[in-house]
Amino acid sequence: MDILTFSAPIPLDGRHRAEELRRQQATQAKGEQVFLNTLSVSFVNYYLCCMGFETDLNKSDSWNAIHQTLMDVADLSLKNLGLLECRPVLEDAQFVYVSPEVQSNRIGYVAVQISKSFREAKLLGFVKQVKIDLLPINQLQPLDSLLEYLEELSQSQLAEIADNSLDCNQNLVNLKQWLENIFEAGWQEIETLLGTQGVNPAWSLRSGGGTFLSRGKLINLGKVLSDAYGGLRQRAVVLVVTLPQGNEQEMDIIVEIHPTNGQHYLPPNLHLMVLDFEGASVMEAQTRSSNKNIQLEFSCEVGERFSVKLALEDISITENFIIC
Repeated sequence: MDILTFSAPIPLDGRHRAEELRRQQATQAKGEQVFLNTLSVSFVNYYLCCMGFETDLNKSDSWNAIHQTLMDVADLSLKNLGLLECRPVLEDAQFVYVSPEVQSNRIGYVAVQISKSFREAKLLGFVKQVKIDLLPINQLQPLDSLLEYLEELSQSQLAEIADNSLDCNQNLVNLKQWLENIFEAGWQEIETLLGTQGVNPAWSLRSGGGTFLSRGKLINLGKVLSDAYGGLRQRAVVLVVTLPQGNEQEMDIIVEIHPTNGQHYLPPNLHLMVLDFEGASVMEAQTRSSNKNIQLEFSCEVGERFSVKLALEDISITENFIIC
């Protein structure tokens, strides 16, 4: 039975990178290892790009000079899928050597036969897992199985992303809907949460249908001791979000933290953070011993997501927002 393989010249930029990394090694043996590993990765990268898969050489350890020096690695990063190990073999070899350090954390292993001229290569096949250092070449699965396997992984990943997106959307606060007087549960008028005595006079323009629109939410920060007898009381603050009325493509948003009605100051060492859609903090404010409020102001475009995180001691609360 004929087994599907793929033969072609190794891309010129890959050969140049392999030669560059080889010259940086301390010994000839290590240089040859790095040279062959880099040629293999470059060739598999070329093949998978031709087949429509997204790769990222810069996220691969094999494309990093330091990692190549310290390890025997020939990995190729596939976007949203993981690392594919591309192991080189020479012509007439019967086994593929897979170093122990790369026998885990891989979605599969591809055998790449490098020609004697080091200018051409052939993909011999693949396996999903390796548990031995010397893998017999006759145990490889054909290339069409590799493509089917990667396609299955891609579809599975897309389904997982869609499920996560659905779950996330169910928990998102849509600020654009606020302009249509549609508010998620828990978001109330400022006077309801803070009382008329605690309301900033500037909010008269915000919550009364003027230039700005504000809503607040009670945030529970856990219980603390309230007296010398060991009694507990609920510790809470009010998160206020303010946005301009209108249908601008960009919104100037203000997030504030206020004490609840009857309290004069916020708890000390309370952190207020704005996170981007990846969860990285982009700005932060922190209370001292006698803060009556803290706030952050920033701009967001329509379609953007962000989160507001409150953290106090071992308690953290995150609210997720979108403008769409």
